[in-house]
Amino acid sequence: MIKTIRNAFKIPELKKRIIITALLIVVYRVGAHITLPGVDDAGLDTFFDSLAGKFGKAGSNVIGFVNMFSGGAFRQMTIFALGIQPYISASIAMQLLTVVSPSLEAISKQPDGRKKITQYTRYATVILSVIQGFGISTLLKNPASIGSSQPVVFNPTFAWQLLVVITLMAGTAFVMWLGEQITEHGIGQGISLIITVGIVSGVVPGAITLLSNFDTLKITRIVLFLALVVVAIMVTVFIHFSVRKIPVQYSRRVVGRKVYGGQTNHIPLKVNTAGMIPIIFAVTIMQFPPTILGFLPASWKWVLSVQNIFSSSNPFYVLIYGALIVGFTYFYTAVQVNPVEMAENLNKQHGIVPGYRPGKQTADHINGVLSRITLPGGLFLAGIAVIPMIFESQLKIGTMVSGASLLIVVGVVLDTVSQIESYLTTHRYDGFLTGGQQRKGRRRR
Repeated sequence: MIKTIRNAFKIPELKKRIIITALLIVVYRVGAHITLPGVDDAGLDTFFDSLAGKFGKAGSNVIGFVNMFSGGAFRQMTIFALGIQPYISASIAMQLLTVVSPSLEAISKQPDGRKKITQYTRYATVILSVIQGFGISTLLKNPASIGSSQPVVFNPTFAWQLLVVITLMAGTAFVMWLGEQITEHGIGQGISLIITVGIVSGVVPGAITLLSNFDTLKITRIVLFLALVVVAIMVTVFIHFSVRKIPVQYSRRVVGRKVYGGQTNHIPLKVNTAGMIPIIFAVTIMQFPPTILGFLPASWKWVLSVQNIFSSSNPFYVLIYGALIVGFTYFYTAVQVNPVEMAENLNKQHGIVPGYRPGKQTADHINGVLSRITLPGGLFLAGIAVIPMIFESQLKIGTMVSGASLLIVVGVVLDTVSQIESYLTTHRYDGFLTGGQQRKGRRRR
């Protein structure tokens, strides 16, 4: 491992990319600790306690979810408080709109269509960050609206609110720019890497909290917790690399003196095509009803009853949450993969799936295979999201990372290591799994 890392720094281009990535991440983490102007740090704790108390468990879940993606910046109300969350929301919205909107679908199929869609996503990110920044600044100006008695802002004027909205918008735009620079000039996918760094930064405080309560916790619970984390990582890695290969036979064509086609290939369909997007959808849907109920008078008995139903410790909540994740997995997979389009592309490239006629029959076959492998992918996502909640409620040990965060971290680490591996093998070095020695033999010219 040490030799492999040393060999990575022997390759000038790879060394430059690693250094650029590290420096940009340091810039991001520094900005995540710069508090918004005019905000009282002491009043923030009371503010968030009141916010979670007003909306119950739903408020705590939403705050925790947003805080996870921002790397703790949201809870501290720094200039990167919104983090990359507006960009994620805008990206998901643009992907869905591309499917349902014929005009956007036509743009995406143009030669430079992806660049235009990316530009629209940036505009949508700025708009969302302004809206969210306005909402946050309004709550900070009026903490009494959520039951907080301690002021959060020293001088809550309109000028201060305008400054905060601009600052939060600029912070989101800057984080988005950092992610794009990492993708272009660094190693790995920049946005995902920024989210991963934020998640990992929250593991250390969680571990310290767990160790501080060590005397009050049984050793068996700690061992069971660590075993669950190891098993979850192993299953996540397995699902990440799991694909269903559909064989494809290309017809042989003779053009002049050259022969094209005639070889056998395959179409790889991932078991977990949707990634962690279904978990984000399910979290949003499940937190919507109790959030709305939080604005209703607490004296109404039925309001409290419904809020208890939507508590994460309630079996009904866990069941519906898991079912929504499975359902959204099918939905988002259908958005990402179009069997009809795949069948048309195969037909254009003179490729056929053995045993199936080109066109509708091939599309139906691909759709059937995709439907079958999506079920275990959806069950995996539901399990990795629900099991930590059950573990926390039953064993009374707060989890340091959620199932969604574990899925992100493992996926991003594997993708980043894969990129480094490709650089090493290109320059005649073995990768992380083979010892990092330089390969012998001449290069072919």
